[in-house]
Amino acid sequence: MTDPALPPPESVKIGIVSISDRASSGVYEDKGLPALQDWLARALHNPIKFVPRLIADEQQTISDTLVALVDAGCSLVLTTGGTGPAPRDVTPEATLAIAHKEMPGFGEQMRSISLRFVPTAILSRQVAVIRNQSLIINLPGQPKAIAETLEGASAADGSLIQAGIFAAVPYCIDLIGGPYLETREAVCKAFRPKTAQRPLRD
Repeated sequence: MTDPALPPPESVKIGIVSISDRASSGVYEDKGLPALQDWLARALHNPIKFVPRLIADEQQTISDTLVALVDAGCSLVLTTGGTGPAPRDVTPEATLAIAHKEMPGFGEQMRSISLRFVPTAILSRQVAVIRNQSLIINLPGQPKAIAETLEGASAADGSLIQAGIFAAVPYCIDLIGGPYLETREAVCKAFRPKTAQRPLRD
């Protein structure tokens, strides 16, 4: 039961960026931004202000967009698309170019999760970085893969086989001075040391 005396969850500003030449030019409908927004709205108790961007696979444009979102106060920025080996896939390079710290564990975990579903996950080059007080994470391009890497891999009975990357996101944001993210445990159970935990709402 949720304690009615708990203060309301902190609001959070989250940048969501879909990177695609064809979607940004109107050739087909973008599915990345709706997938990111849907998952985050289901996963978090926090009131969220989304700052969406749909842009082309241009390295400088991507870097400039990420910097602008951080400067606008986004504590978390999630990108989707542009992380493969093709010549136009430059999201990791654009992200690393504006980083103050690299967080390699996120990319390692995403590839590990995705390899449970598709062997081509080994071709992915997602990275995560910190810039100022913001965490920036490159996610896969497909909505199904976005949810899998955020939530993790589960067995047929629903038990968790491998934790998704979002379990570590709230504590990371704590450590860099951002708002306290509260997850809905039915979607994603955040991990924090006991000394960093607040009472749960679930």
